[in-house]
Amino acid sequence: MGNTKSSALSKDLLEELKSNTKYSESELCTWYQSFLKECPGGKISKQQFEGIYASFFPDADPTKYARHVFRSFDTNADGTLDFKEYIVALHLTSGGKTLQKLEWAFALYDVDGNGTISKSEILEIVRSIFNMIPAEDQKNLPEDENTPEKRAEKVWQFFGKKDNDKISEGEFIQGVMENKDILRLIQYDEPQKIKDKLKEKKQ
Repeated sequence: MGNTKSSALSKDLLEELKSNTKYSESELCTWYQSFLKECPGGKISKQQFEGIYASFFPDADPTKYARHVFRSFDTNADGTLDFKEYIVALHLTSGGKTLQKLEWAFALYDVDGNGTISKSEILEIVRSIFNMIPAEDQKNLPEDENTPEKRAEKVWQFFGKKDNDKISEGEFIQGVMENKDILRLIQYDEPQKIKDKLKEKKQ
């Protein structure tokens, strides 16, 4: 099995990723080669992941957001992402089925991993999203959501919660599916930027 890490994806992993993501076999193989070039050990550290995000957002500071994204995809909590975790991360942040995306979004906002989301956790993630919005663009945001505090408050009010209440995963998913405005408020719309960057890397 020694060569599976060195240059070729194992057949099982390739089939699994093809069925769970929208990527083709040739795309997965190309990404695996560039993944190994960047990470010869077959794993991405938190610092490397933050570096990748930093290259996507040169005009902003994505460090905190990248840290939260990393946490939400490091499913075995070993402090690294392997190729499978990395591809699933790419798939869900740049596409993915709505339900899968919302399950991931819940994991992103559930900062302490206790299965519920508090108002302070929403504020923490929204703050990290604001760090990625260039100052110029922030000036164009609507008056009632032009600060992290206002945006977090808007989300919280939508769910009809008191300050000390919690949101369960079921409530979160149902609420967002019923209101596209909330989806816009809780996510950073990065897919196109990331896709363009990946195309550059593949050429």
